[in-house]
Amino acid sequence: MTFDPQAFRAEFPILSREVYGKPLRYLDNAASVQKPRVVVDKLTELMTHSYANVHRGLHALSNEATTAYEQARESARAYLNAASPDEVIFTAGGTDGFNLAGNALGQHAIGEGDEIILTVMEHHSNIVPWHFLRERKGAVLKWLDVDEDGNVDLDAYRALFTDRTRLVAVTHQSNVLGAYTPLGEMARIAHEHDALILADGCQATVHGPVDVQALGVDLYVATGHKLYGPSGIGLLYGRKALLDSLPPFKGGGEMIDQVTKENVTYNVAPHRFEAGTPPILEAIGLGTALDFIAAQDVEGLRAHEDALTGHAIEALSALNFVTVYGRQEGKGPVVAFNIDGAHPHDVATILDRQGVAVRAGHHCCQPLMERLGVSATARASFAAYNTHEEVEALADACRKAKDLLG
Repeated sequence: MTFDPQAFRAEFPILSREVYGKPLRYLDNAASVQKPRVVVDKLTELMTHSYANVHRGLHALSNEATTAYEQARESARAYLNAASPDEVIFTAGGTDGFNLAGNALGQHAIGEGDEIILTVMEHHSNIVPWHFLRERKGAVLKWLDVDEDGNVDLDAYRALFTDRTRLVAVTHQSNVLGAYTPLGEMARIAHEHDALILADGCQATVHGPVDVQALGVDLYVATGHKLYGPSGIGLLYGRKALLDSLPPFKGGGEMIDQVTKENVTYNVAPHRFEAGTPPILEAIGLGTALDFIAAQDVEGLRAHEDALTGHAIEALSALNFVTVYGRQEGKGPVVAFNIDGAHPHDVATILDRQGVAVRAGHHCCQPLMERLGVSATARASFAAYNTHEEVEALADACRKAKDLLG
């Protein structure tokens, strides 16, 4: 197989539109990626042909929907290389996955004085649920610093562990710096100290399948809207033995075994964590998106994204008024930057008028902004459908912004 960026791009209808009379250059993929035609068509087909509730009905439409829904779970299992579909929980998104894990672990495994290790480059979704346990259960949060490129010092990481450490919650790839953590080694060290490890895979999974078994993580979170799928859907992987030991997060239909006036017993995993009518269309759409990515020349896809990232860093660094944050070797396709003397929001607004869509703000990473000594950055982030012409358009738009902002 050979990855063809133009053929891949042609699968995304929205990329042919204009904004403000200019071609759309969509460089906000770390926030959410666009949707391929195969996902759009699948959702339309479901809504016009095969929609019904799942698991409950005995009629034809329910059976068809249930089969498609569980096939999507199998697609997710394969994409993550989980040992069983029973290790894949459908959630309402990445944030919902973190909160599910936090609630269940808070009921079962984390109490007063127990320690949770985080890095300073975590997304707020992988910080706030642990603050809940700090506030409500008396848990202790311990913070691992990173260098300016997002690299982790494993000796400093080891030094944080005590006999009260229960959990490590760490990103697989930073949504600001693009930096990858040494996740497999961090998992091994956590297990040496009898601690669990949860990984935020919301950025890393976009660039091709991951192997949760090889990584050795206990829990792994991903979100559909960054995976070329719909919003309102996500994945929480958990080792089967761990999931079987955890209490449910939400109560309602599907997650029960028996309900009486006096008692309730719960379904097995993953169903005990999927209360009520699930996001049926969204889950099937996500399964379609995962199959779409997995069918690509993944190594070629990643190589194209790497080339775009290198091009962007080189092009922006050549502008003597731009500061680029994060230069880890092999980083993901995320480039955070600032223009000297300009607020990132003003920069993003001017770039938008040039047809270049980027993000601006703290990117839900305020501890990392503090570490970098800034309040916010602009951020260009690339997907496999982006082009080198769009990188040049980004640099040209930054020159325009500097001219206008002084």
